[in-house]
Amino acid sequence: MLPVVPDAWPYVWKLLALAAVTGLLGWETLAWTSLGLTAFVGFFFRDPEREVPIDPGLVVSPADGTVLRVDSVEEPFVGGPAVRVSIFLSVFNVHVNRSPITGTVLFQTYRQGKMLPAFRDHASELNERNTLGIEGQGIRVVVHQITGMLARRIVCRVGPGDRLRRGQRFGLIKLGSCTELILPAGVELRVQPGQKVAGGRTVIARIPDVRTTESRSPTP
Repeated sequence: MLPVVPDAWPYVWKLLALAAVTGLLGWETLAWTSLGLTAFVGFFFRDPEREVPIDPGLVVSPADGTVLRVDSVEEPFVGGPAVRVSIFLSVFNVHVNRSPITGTVLFQTYRQGKMLPAFRDHASELNERNTLGIEGQGIRVVVHQITGMLARRIVCRVGPGDRLRRGQRFGLIKLGSCTELILPAGVELRVQPGQKVAGGRTVIARIPDVRTTESRSPTP
């Protein structure tokens, strides 16, 4: 059985109960619909294990999905000029978010906002968003969890002072959404728009002057 995040179980039990009740009442269409929704919830909240690169010089993807854009921004936390990698998550992607580096969470902020389609350019500035600032060996990064048109809740399980390992799970976004990773401008990018990425596994960038060997370890 494919592992799922704990957030799935309240939905699963309610849908199974609805399927059982409607089945007993002879409402077969509703019963089968409830079972179908139960399967979709399990699929949506799946949480597969990942082999995570262990090299300190590698930055991994914080989410599954498709790279929407790679552009230049200003981000004081990472040192000023920065590169933003925006990843779009459809309802068919794994929605668990993972830490891109090994480091300490220095800040966490949450902002209410709209629920525009996550693939729009201005969704990051207008939509509901949770932000983490993480400092690791030789680098600081920012991760934005951004809601989409269907998303209704951002889950973040860490806060300032928490220590994260590269690829470690720290939260999720329910239904279609976007995750952004902001890096210092001097990193060596290894992704481009249109590329499919896997959270905790796909290498987004390499940190200059930090040795890498490209080896991997089981997921934390």
